[in-house]
Amino acid sequence: MKSVMPYHGLKQPQVRAISRRVFADERYASCRHWQEAVLTIWRHATFREERYAALMLAADKRFVHCRTPESLPAFEEMITTGAWWDYVDEVAHLVGQMLRSFPAQMKPEMRAWSTDENMWKRRVSIICQISFKGQTDLALLYANIDPNLADRRFFIRKAIGWALRAYAWTDPSEVARYVREHEHLLSGLSRREALKNVPTALR
Repeated sequence: MKSVMPYHGLKQPQVRAISRRVFADERYASCRHWQEAVLTIWRHATFREERYAALMLAADKRFVHCRTPESLPAFEEMITTGAWWDYVDEVAHLVGQMLRSFPAQMKPEMRAWSTDENMWKRRVSIICQISFKGQTDLALLYANIDPNLADRRFFIRKAIGWALRAYAWTDPSEVARYVREHEHLLSGLSRREALKNVPTALR
């Protein structure tokens, strides 16, 4: 793990247990106060586990009603300042939840993120549907992958392959078709990842 910010050395189950205990009685007068609490922990963290705790408060089911398009700038800040996969991928799941709940507002945002100068926002635009299975918006997924096919950075290539691999559980034939049609554009890494859940006979 590359990290300028030091670790306490806690394992994730320990961080989760401590966070649950600390946040158990948290109450906020409004969603704005919840968001401020998350960002205060995030911004003032001096150890990496403290930012993991901020992510856990952000993901707390009690505040699902607060995760709306209006909260997207806060998550964008966490993505761009966190700038590493362990933070970014957790935020991507929360962005995905908002995409499910507010597709009309979130789809244009994800399309814009797919061409953003920030690599991590691009990654989120590609993987935000990773758990959608049969509810995946293929048009959006492909629209967000396409501008990034020429990108040779590892975390973009991996994201493309991971997103396609996840959808292959639902429709392996479609993923095989996409890979065949974009063979000349996909990196080797993206192709290998995409086909992991595709039977050999379909490739």
